[in-house]
Amino acid sequence: MNKEINEEIQGTATIIEKNSKGDKKLFLESYGCAMNFSDSEVVASILQKEGYSTTRNFEEADVILVNTCSIRDKAEQTVRQRLHLFKKQKRQKPSLIIGVLGCMAERLKETLLEEEKLVDLVVGPDAYRDLPNLLQSVNGGQRAVNVLLSREETYADISPIRLSEGGVTAFISITRGCDNMCSFCVVPFTRGRERSRNPLSIVAEARELVENGYKEVTLLGQNVDSYRWNISKKGEIENPAIPTTSFAELLEMVAKVSPDLRVRFSTSHPKDLTDDVLYTIAKYDNICNYIHLPIQSGSNKILKTMNRNHTVEWYLERIKRIKEIIPNCGISTDIITGFCDETEEDHQATLDLFKKVKFNLAYMYFYSERPKTLAERKFEDNVPLDVKKRRLSEVVEIHRQNALELNQEKIGKVFEVLVEGEPKKKKNQFSGRISENNYVVFPKTEGVNKGDYINVKIVDCSSATLIGEVIE
Repeated sequence: MNKEINEEIQGTATIIEKNSKGDKKLFLESYGCAMNFSDSEVVASILQKEGYSTTRNFEEADVILVNTCSIRDKAEQTVRQRLHLFKKQKRQKPSLIIGVLGCMAERLKETLLEEEKLVDLVVGPDAYRDLPNLLQSVNGGQRAVNVLLSREETYADISPIRLSEGGVTAFISITRGCDNMCSFCVVPFTRGRERSRNPLSIVAEARELVENGYKEVTLLGQNVDSYRWNISKKGEIENPAIPTTSFAELLEMVAKVSPDLRVRFSTSHPKDLTDDVLYTIAKYDNICNYIHLPIQSGSNKILKTMNRNHTVEWYLERIKRIKEIIPNCGISTDIITGFCDETEEDHQATLDLFKKVKFNLAYMYFYSERPKTLAERKFEDNVPLDVKKRRLSEVVEIHRQNALELNQEKIGKVFEVLVEGEPKKKKNQFSGRISENNYVVFPKTEGVNKGDYINVKIVDCSSATLIGEVIE
């Protein structure tokens, strides 16, 4: 598998640090989706008020918290390895508190606390406000658990601590939970029912970020297109005295905060992405021309088994409308190979879809059965692992060829790039992204700084990266 693509699709843990006053040290590590990283900033804000400052060195920490992901088995195994490492540190420092946050919390609370005794506290995604009380309980000699799910937006009034110095980009959570019940997905069971956040608090957070020098925000939700304020699922106004807000209207509100603030969003669901959202993107230059639209499979049979509530034909119609309304829009997707009962014919349908759509970016995985999901209860995980992996490699290869061709078409063209910083492995270079979300690297140039918008001419590329030079 192409190394750059592999790094992109597998995801990594981020150990985060921000200098803040406090006598107690917090080591906070996040895995999984962008929502987890956003939640970690909420946790840091809550615990800062309790006298904690974050550290990058877990050996000096008084509290270690791991914000976890349950989407795939590999993520859980990675977290377990880290917890065993931290448990060794606890033997040297008995006062150390180790906790698990996020999506693994509800599902594995008894295992982590009682059977394996890897942690002292387990906290679900809706219970972070209770962390100070839970830490007190642990200090009193008890193990502590709160995995209760809420039906309300939980953290709208908390101003997250941005866990990077001199940040350029930031996340803003606009919804929590999910009602879609895809048969392969554990999120509805770990994050609860769908609920939306007050649009005024979202706009206020975006405005605060602009005042603090941020240049880009990503609006986050398991399904952002389901965002609705004061609108029932049936489309009825819940309170006539309060203005209603759809996702398209929210996008416009955030775009109007500042013309210099780029706006992105993730994730969209094909059944909910409406033309009014597309027209809003087209209307505002600072809403990025990029949509992440997961399909998961190119087979209608598999989509039905996955309970995706859309067909391939519906998906292709949405792609067609995107390209009609936003001609240069970057499009990415998610794909799962080897789902229950997937045949070679079903797999070929996925390959055909990739050949037809030519995604700019794709997050590709083989199926990993997750406990408590509908698929685990109802279907047999009956595709052999070697077949899953072989099918995945075939999808990856087609995508890599498509992505390379799309990137090659950009050579010789000039794009506006937001400078995000230095690449991890390349000295004397800057990197950033264009509106369509392509990743660009280019030589450091005098007068160009992190957070600047600059024009970059593309001179070369790989399937995952554009290589450019700054245009004076």
